[in-house]
Amino acid sequence: MISYINIKNFAIIENCAVEFEKGLNIITGETGSGKSIVIEAISLALGARADGSFIRTGADKATVEIAGELDGEEIVIAREVSSSGKNLCKLNGSVVTLAELGTYCRRLADIHGQYDHQSLLNPDYHVHLIDLYHADEISPVLETVGKLYDGYVKTNASLKRLMQNAADADKKRDFMKFQLEEIRAAKLTPGEDAELSERITLLQNSEKLHRILSGAYETIYDGEPSAIDMLENISRDIEAIGSYKASISDLSERISSLCYELDDIAHEIRSERDDMVFSQEELDECIERYDLIQNLKRKYGNEFLDGGITPGSIEAVLNFAETIETELKDVENSDHLRSELENQLEMITAQLNLATERLSKLRHDSAAELKKRIIEQLKDLNFNNSELEIEFKALPDFTENGKDAVLFMISTNAGEPLKPLNKIASGGEMSRIMLAFKKIIADYDEIPTLIFDEIDTGISGIAASVVGKKLKEIAENHQIICITHLPQIAACGHTNYRIDKATKGGVTKTTITKLDADEKVNEIARILGGTNITETTLKSAEELVSASK
Repeated sequence: MISYINIKNFAIIENCAVEFEKGLNIITGETGSGKSIVIEAISLALGARADGSFIRTGADKATVEIAGELDGEEIVIAREVSSSGKNLCKLNGSVVTLAELGTYCRRLADIHGQYDHQSLLNPDYHVHLIDLYHADEISPVLETVGKLYDGYVKTNASLKRLMQNAADADKKRDFMKFQLEEIRAAKLTPGEDAELSERITLLQNSEKLHRILSGAYETIYDGEPSAIDMLENISRDIEAIGSYKASISDLSERISSLCYELDDIAHEIRSERDDMVFSQEELDECIERYDLIQNLKRKYGNEFLDGGITPGSIEAVLNFAETIETELKDVENSDHLRSELENQLEMITAQLNLATERLSKLRHDSAAELKKRIIEQLKDLNFNNSELEIEFKALPDFTENGKDAVLFMISTNAGEPLKPLNKIASGGEMSRIMLAFKKIIADYDEIPTLIFDEIDTGISGIAASVVGKKLKEIAENHQIICITHLPQIAACGHTNYRIDKATKGGVTKTTITKLDADEKVNEIARILGGTNITETTLKSAEELVSASK
């Protein structure tokens, strides 16, 4: 419940604090005194959207603080809206998002304004009321229906896509086969293009290579004198004087090693020269193969870059071929896939039919009980000759909420035919009808506080009295904060408050005062008689209070 609210610089309220009690809290006041502003401030603190228009003229920010209790724990909620657009939400001292605040506060309070009956006029809301009435039994089945419906929609969409693509499947299959055969026929090997490029360069320069290698070999071995002969002569001469000095002996060994090394080099040069056989046929074959690879790279190598594959590479071409092969299998297996999807859809449809039938049966049972409860509440609210029917109509296809369309049909006067809610009721009738629903819902929801903002619009007299008593009845298990302009309802309050607006020195201030027993009577007398309070109006006020007990 909400035990305390403090409002600063909100609309015409500069600074106003009030403590609320258990039971039925009634707020009254002159028109324009700011009664509904208090509800707007509470709504803001509970997570409603805000803008700069809420800020009192001349102030930098508006703040609303609420203290209360939820699930046995004390809570403190703070909301601050600044002229700069900054929006601060706090829950028990911690900053939270607006969405988080709203989600949390939906468990604390439910606000009903004079236009909230619009939800009752929406047939889509009627099935929700039936589901809510027996939520323990209906919610698990409704959840099952939702999951099955999700699978039904996805499977149906997949089947439709498959059937839509069937028209061009043959053309697509032939083209993909051509692509795959072209790539597979090439028998590509990763890195092959680099090797071919090197081989082509070698073949194109084979004459030059042969000439240079032959000259090098002749210089080493066949020259007059040859390089190897000259080096061997030097080696023998140095070796002859090596005994005179150790360092010269070392030079002799090194030159001897060079002789051996040069001999090995000469043999390798000769081997490379002898292998250097030019073949125009091989060159043509290499160029043709290289051109084929480059063409495939241009056509398919830039299509996919999975795994960081270089664009235009053989790896990319091979990757493309694998993808095409997979897609081709899908195309070639479309009949099989279609059969699988049709079987899957048939199975889901059967399960969904069973679940929706179960859901509909539970809803009919719930509706029968709910109908009795609503009629009882309507009679309590002075609809003595009312009739109510809850009509069910099967929808043509599944929805996430099943296949039931529900419509509440009502007649509020004897002899009148049953009509949809949105076709029959005046504003006053809708206020009482909504209250009948709220009484039933309040019996099984766990929201501790209900807030009503002038839902009594359009009613008076006996109807106002029964609405007051119904509010008091709901307040036995819930805290109610209610703004009213009717004395019959004000008289039913367990705790009454008066909101006043006064202007002093050009500044308007709003205050909320908790009334004692005598002040409550005087306030009800004011509502009855205006500014001219007489003994008669006081006596009438006392009678209203006494009759409400």
